[in-house]
Amino acid sequence: MGTVYLVGAGPGDPDLITRKGARLLKVAGAVVHDALVSPKLLDEVSVGAELHDVGRRAGTKRLEQSQVNELLIELAASHEVVVRLKGGDPFVFGRGGEEAIALKAAGVSFEVVPGVTSGVAVPAYAGIPLTHRGIASSVTFLTGHQVTSPIAAGSERTAWLIGDGTIVVFMGLLRVDAIARGLVERGLSPETPAALIESGTYPSQRTVTGTLADIGDRLRGIEVSGPALIVVGEVVALRDRIRWFQEEGGRPG
Repeated sequence: MGTVYLVGAGPGDPDLITRKGARLLKVAGAVVHDALVSPKLLDEVSVGAELHDVGRRAGTKRLEQSQVNELLIELAASHEVVVRLKGGDPFVFGRGGEEAIALKAAGVSFEVVPGVTSGVAVPAYAGIPLTHRGIASSVTFLTGHQVTSPIAAGSERTAWLIGDGTIVVFMGLLRVDAIARGLVERGLSPETPAALIESGTYPSQRTVTGTLADIGDRLRGIEVSGPALIVVGEVVALRDRIRWFQEEGGRPG
């Protein structure tokens, strides 16, 4: 019985994978990867290794999670090293915890190899620091569903909106208007700066900025195919002073 390595591939730029993750790709007998993994990383996999694409994208799906779990267990029975390659970090909205629990229950040895989460790296490539002295002292990671779900009766404000923090929303591309509306309903000012970053850390990266009141309007007429991340908070306003990455079109973002 082999070992399954739950490896974070980083947010997109293949150079952002950890040294351990890159080393494991070269010795793996099988690699089970998501859609949000750079093809250049898959080119590093050893010749003869099995490649299994189990990727999910917004609005689509491949295998059910239970089927992915079963696949990992099966591969561990025939390969010494199995890499489960996930975009970003496996334990940040990556279902890595679910896979670890399934492997443990099946008696399969596994290790977690953390990756650079897109929630941190993508804003950095857009010139947006998640924390900044005197502006933001906390960060909250959310999914689009959490922001757009109904507010519980009697709840005027959600705990994660209290204070001067930054909010990073994963998986929100298809519901930007609803997310902005949901945050305002939960107590944020409509004038709170907001940004949507498409294809973060890739050469095709694009960033659209505005406020909760107008970010949806600013995106109309722009074809955004994702992946995309939404950042909300006063730190977004620092972008004009910090941006450094050349975005699509050969211009600073």
